[in-house]
Amino acid sequence: MAIDRNKLRYLNALEGLNCMYCSYANGLLAYVVQIAGRTEQHWCPIKHARRIQHAHDRYSHFLPYGDAAAYRERIDKVRNDFK
Repeated sequence: MAIDRNKLRYLNALEGLNCMYCSYANGLLAYVVQIAGRTEQHWCPIKHARRIQHAHDRYSHFLPYGDAAAYRERIDKVRNDFK
């Protein structure tokens, strides 16, 4: 988490507190998204049938929806590819 904007001298105390809160909340949510994405990559790395608007950064590694052959051939590689 990057919590540094609250130290800017031109912010008053309330603005600095708001910046600290936003930095913490956004950092925490980004961390949770990474955990959920990696969990999904391990347990169910299959793309959805419809387009996802805000997919996490692991989604591009997922296998095509409905492609059983690709699933069987590549599931172990996808489950372990966390580079």
